[in-house]
Amino acid sequence: NRRKKKGDSILENPSIPNPFPELCCSPFASVLSASLLPKATSRKKQVIKVYSEDDTSRALEVPSDITARDVCQLLILKNHYIDDHSWTLFEQLTHTGLGRAIEDHELVMEVQSNWVMEEETKLYFRKNYAKYEFFKNPLSFFPDHMISFPSETNAALSHSGILQMFLSSSTYPEIHGYLHAKEQGKKSWKKLYFLLRRSGLYFSTKGTSKEPRHLQFFCEFSNSDMYMSLTGKKISGAPTNYGFCFKPNKSGGSRDLKQLCADDEQSRTCWMTAIRLLKYGMQLYQNYMQPYQGRSGCSPLNITPMRSISENSLVAMDFSGHRSRIIENPTEALSVAVEEGLAWRRRGCLRLNSHGSPIATSNMGMSIHRSQSWFHHKISREEAQRLILQHGLVDGVFLVRDSQSNPKTFVLSLSHGLKIKHFQIVPLEDDGKLFYTLDDGHTRFTDLIQLVEFYQLNKGVLPCKLKHYCARIAL
Repeated sequence: NRRKKKGDSILENPSIPNPFPELCCSPFASVLSASLLPKATSRKKQVIKVYSEDDTSRALEVPSDITARDVCQLLILKNHYIDDHSWTLFEQLTHTGLGRAIEDHELVMEVQSNWVMEEETKLYFRKNYAKYEFFKNPLSFFPDHMISFPSETNAALSHSGILQMFLSSSTYPEIHGYLHAKEQGKKSWKKLYFLLRRSGLYFSTKGTSKEPRHLQFFCEFSNSDMYMSLTGKKISGAPTNYGFCFKPNKSGGSRDLKQLCADDEQSRTCWMTAIRLLKYGMQLYQNYMQPYQGRSGCSPLNITPMRSISENSLVAMDFSGHRSRIIENPTEALSVAVEEGLAWRRRGCLRLNSHGSPIATSNMGMSIHRSQSWFHHKISREEAQRLILQHGLVDGVFLVRDSQSNPKTFVLSLSHGLKIKHFQIVPLEDDGKLFYTLDDGHTRFTDLIQLVEFYQLNKGVLPCKLKHYCARIAL
């Protein structure tokens, strides 16, 4: 054996195996070959600014190919929020009063590339409970009088069947009804009969005629985005508050907008949902199903209502025995709920102060609710409606606010049936103690927190239970 000389490589002696071949410089390949490096290093990064409901903002350095869903996931992780699959990135055009929820699969940089300098545009991070609600409850989104099927289709098609037709490439239901359209270059609006078909949106030049010679093309959607009017009649002078429009990509302001206006929220929701399904098709269903992939019972197009996290965590329980049990009988659950409400009224429920000492609720009933995310101090009825609309008109979306007409009372603003309803919470004094009630004193609560907790479990005099609260999150 010859002595190894200085400078000899381990590769020169084939009898000695090289334990770290990846560290050796081969004459045929560089150690820093691009194929050995992670792909992420070649991805360009850009900085985006995202706003929250309280107008605080956060700058994020993100890859140029990041999607809206990934931005939401990043903010959820950074802020330690609970991911209930309702977080959304929202695009808002301030000057024109328009906004839209960016679809989960859309690339954020592509969205920003369509912005124009003249328009002040912001990205907001907020909840949108209605984003995929039409997959869970299609009955509310496609009323019978607005939808028609191909002649060969069975008229008694189920609503899950309707969604399958929307997602199919060969068939598509027809949406029809009256809409107000803003005439190009004019301030006037004209009421016309519109039809949505796979080839685009049309209006009839002769009443409700669907003959081809009477149909005039209005727009298609591949090169434009759909926005909802956030200001109602104020900016556009629309005849109602239920406006929406189509903005061509990279267009220069309001002159290129194709503006429409519905007579009610149900009509606007139907049109906008059908157009989303027409434009994105199966991609929307994949977006909806992505968080549930791998779970049992989630086969493609097995469209069944999914309960929210809040619904799954709130069940009627009986703790009167040695062991707790879930109450299955709705009648028994209602009876127990009423008894519990009365018990809350009878006992002076104690709360802990900041030092952990119990204090009487009656001494703090006017302020304990201020720390709750669902309470909004001194906002108007219009602002409450705007907040609920932004969070999505799903049954059970709510907030509690001060009453403007009566300084001593509060108002529960609640979404139900695509409408926003307002219920007055009245304070009552009985035997020197202060209570709150929604039903003229039949059910009383020592503070607003107890009231909200009760109606999260029982609808009582309300049209539905309280499910999702509107909150002004901070980033």
